Amino acid sequence: MKQEMPWHSRFDLLGVTFLLFIIGALGSLPSIEGSGRDLNYLGNLSRFASQFFPPDWSILDRTLEGLFETVKIALVSTFLAIILSIGLSICAASTISPRWLLWPTRMLLNVIRTIPSLLWALLAVVIVGSNPLAGVIALTFYSVGYLAKFFSEAFEAANTDAQEALRSLGASPLQAFQYGLWPNARPIIWSHCLWMLEYNVRSASIIGYVGAGGIGLHLKLYAESANSWNKFSLVMICILVIVTILDFIGEKIRKSIRRKLEGNSSK
Repeated sequence: MKQEMPWHSRFDLLGVTFLLFIIGALGSLPSIEGSGRDLNYLGNLSRFASQFFPPDWSILDRTLEGLFETVKIALVSTFLAIILSIGLSICAASTISPRWLLWPTRMLLNVIRTIPSLLWALLAVVIVGSNPLAGVIALTFYSVGYLAKFFSEAFEAANTDAQEALRSLGASPLQAFQYGLWPNARPIIWSHCLWMLEYNVRSASIIGYVGAGGIGLHLKLYAESANSWNKFSLVMICILVIVTILDFIGEKIRKSIRRKLEGNSSK
């Protein structure tokens, strides 16, 4: 007769972590309080939402110009972040980097991720002024903090047998990485790059609030102007269209990546 394991033995690190998360979330609920005033939430929401419609299509031309600038900021910053993140991720991967280099690199990435994109934008505006370059600088630094972490985890999760075999045959560390590790990690890395591009389009729409270029400047202008919420709604609609298109394209590419990974694993 098969003996059942004690209930507590079924909790591994993942299970314990999830349990602590649930306990923390439920324990935090009592501290979440409102204003204490008796407000008509639905009434307030409906009155505010009514100001967004109908959208003001008369500003479509300049909205598209700002949106185009936003997309360019996202493209350039994501491209630069990918280049910088490849080197940093190698230094932050425990399967590749020595410990004396591993922990300082990880600490650097933690510091970068600690600073929000809006604060990066403020710092960039102070340094280079209020222009799209500030947006590129801000999103590049912000993206590096996440992409380098994602890339390093992809390298750590990849099968290292081919890399170790090449090293045993006398290949250099660069050759072992290029022909042994990189082909296994590459599909996951490209998937992370697509996600970062989509995210940066949305972030580039916000950092304009502090003068870092893009459509965010339009959002700030209309939010601070009287009776301009219908213009604000048009900008949001245009952003929604761009984000939806990017999400659709990204999903198609990710499906292709998943099929490729499944094909490689079945060989």
